[in-house]
Amino acid sequence: MLNIPKETIDNWQRIVNLIARLADVPASLVMRTRAPDHSVFVSNDTADHPYDVGLCFRLNEKLYCHGVLEQGELVVEDAQHDPRWADNDDMEHGMSFYVGYPLYWPDGSVFGTICVLDSKRNRRALMFREGLKEFARVIEADLKLLVEADRRVQLERQLQESLDQLETRVEERTAELEEANIALRVLLQSVERSRDDYDQNIMRQIKGVVAPTFAKLRSRVAGNDAALVYLDILEENLRSITASMTDEKRDVFEQLTPSEQDIAQMIMRGQTTKDIAQVLSREPSTIEFHRNNIRKKLGLRKTGQNLRSKLLSLQ
Repeated sequence: MLNIPKETIDNWQRIVNLIARLADVPASLVMRTRAPDHSVFVSNDTADHPYDVGLCFRLNEKLYCHGVLEQGELVVEDAQHDPRWADNDDMEHGMSFYVGYPLYWPDGSVFGTICVLDSKRNRRALMFREGLKEFARVIEADLKLLVEADRRVQLERQLQESLDQLETRVEERTAELEEANIALRVLLQSVERSRDDYDQNIMRQIKGVVAPTFAKLRSRVAGNDAALVYLDILEENLRSITASMTDEKRDVFEQLTPSEQDIAQMIMRGQTTKDIAQVLSREPSTIEFHRNNIRKKLGLRKTGQNLRSKLLSLQ
């Protein structure tokens, strides 16, 4: 059940005090219903009535407010001459005159009643019925505002809880990612060490096993210029492998055909088109064709840049 704040109760206190003066009645009340109980929630602050705040009644057919909740409006001009209300509970306090209206929460459930009572027929209060009804609407408007304010507070609380949960998940995810990054760095370091060990092993094998063979091959092919050129290229390629070819050079050579790769290697060694043609047993025009293709793949066409300089810059 929603609590009514003190500021609202103080406002209702001013309302019932004003009603008591305007209707000229000894008792002006806001009653609150928590079935089966029905109690005084706010009463006008004059001392000549018995309805202290907190005074509780049990809802029953002999209670004025029970009639209000059943009918939506109740006017009893003189209970002493009304068989239904002649022995109602308020007659114990001598209150034979009554006008009351129900009060509802925004969802239609009962909040209570607003009413005026007197010990005699009160013509002025009868004429004030519409005014009393309007004050009932004022109180219901306050109830609506309270419900909306409470709903906003709950939404803000839920939003804050959602934000807190999101922050917690983000922190947890960040911690998980950090742990994953640490594990990945450790793994990469391990892979790097393994690769370095592997490269060093390959280099040792090339230097210890393959390299000595070149000297023997050179003595065997002495006088064969083409064979010596290919031997030089092979030796240069092995040196490139052991020195780890750059990514740019690797990317460029992957674009070239096998013939273009051989020609590019010879160009890098400073050999002319004529020299390359002799080694490969090709026409110089064929070598020029391949050179143009290499320039095109390197983006050198119409730039004037030297092909050999470009190839050497890739190392």
